[in-house]
Amino acid sequence: MILDRFRLNDKVAVVTGAGRGIGRGIAEGFADAGADVVCAARTTEQIEEAADAVRQRGRRALAIRCDVNVPEELDELVERTVAELGGIDILVNNAGGTPPTPTLQLKNEDFEAAFHFNVTTALHLSRESIPHMMKRGGGAIVNISSGLGHLVESGFVAYGTAKAALSHMTRLMAFEFAPHVRVNAVAAGATETDALRPFLQSGDLREQMEALTPMGRLGTVEDIAGAALFLASPAGSWVTGKIFEIDGGTIASNWPIKIPAF
Repeated sequence: MILDRFRLNDKVAVVTGAGRGIGRGIAEGFADAGADVVCAARTTEQIEEAADAVRQRGRRALAIRCDVNVPEELDELVERTVAELGGIDILVNNAGGTPPTPTLQLKNEDFEAAFHFNVTTALHLSRESIPHMMKRGGGAIVNISSGLGHLVESGFVAYGTAKAALSHMTRLMAFEFAPHVRVNAVAAGATETDALRPFLQSGDLREQMEALTPMGRLGTVEDIAGAALFLASPAGSWVTGKIFEIDGGTIASNWPIKIPAF
């Protein structure tokens, strides 16, 4: 059956930023599809809850506290995963993000921190995980990028540039590691998560964003998780080096708060 190609039976998946939002949704979705999941993030309580949700779905889970900005903690994440679950088949580089800042107020060190958080960490964890994937016959990497990696909006020079770099790094790595390790990305649009929800307390803002989105609503974590599952599973076995735009059909930014340049 075609649905069998979406199964991840007995695969081991590592998901960063798995304590909440998109990462939590992906962790739960992968468990539904049969994967054992390593939930990694900075907040212990959140990843313990995510790991419990995985176990409730009948799968093994590890909750590993990890700040992706610390290389040693990324190395430990890989080492513990291999030691306790036997290997790595799937990696989701989800942890990232940078607050909007007008360009003239953006310090060099803040720009470099945004690049490190969104790009360098994904490179480091991918580089450490790929040899373990190869030992198991191959694997899949899914990077969570953003629509702002190709759309434009004021105040997002650091974040958008970093996500654009993550998207192109995805293409370059996919070419280098094909056909053994597939590397793809999801360019996520405005998705209702804990990070966005405070801005949505105003009904006017939500209505404006929905009006600027062709599909007439914001994204859900399940929307992103469904795309990640396709890219990580045998259903996506002929897909690599691609950036999937999961964004409600937006061709321009739907962020209605304009940040002045001066």
